[in-house]
Amino acid sequence: MRKTYTIGTLASRADVHLETIRYYQRRGLVGEPNRPLGGVRRYSEDHVHRLRFIRNAQELGFSLDEVGELLKLQDGAHCREARTLGEKRLADVRRKLADLQCMESALAALVDRCGAVKGKGRVHCPLIGSLQAAP
Repeated sequence: MRKTYTIGTLASRADVHLETIRYYQRRGLVGEPNRPLGGVRRYSEDHVHRLRFIRNAQELGFSLDEVGELLKLQDGAHCREARTLGEKRLADVRRKLADLQCMESALAALVDRCGAVKGKGRVHCPLIGSLQAAP
């Protein structure tokens, strides 16, 4: 006999919030088991695995739409399509990293200059000044 869970126990086992499960169900990412007459829906270990899959994919930056695509490919027979989605996500991450490196350099330069510029009786902060500058 397979072990089953209530939605609360499922949420705990998959380390997600109960409302997250309901949201994923509305989005069609997680199936909703039938409710027995007068009873409580029971979820299987497959639901736990699916929720963990979704959470892991989101931690890698995949959107829920992309997660839906990956779920359609999870049988392992569509590695080329999964790779294409992964390559797209990787390119986005690399683009964000490059942007963050530019931001880090600019901010580091401004922080280094803070307090170094003094006028006659008045301190001019390069960081504040750069934020106040018109675009």
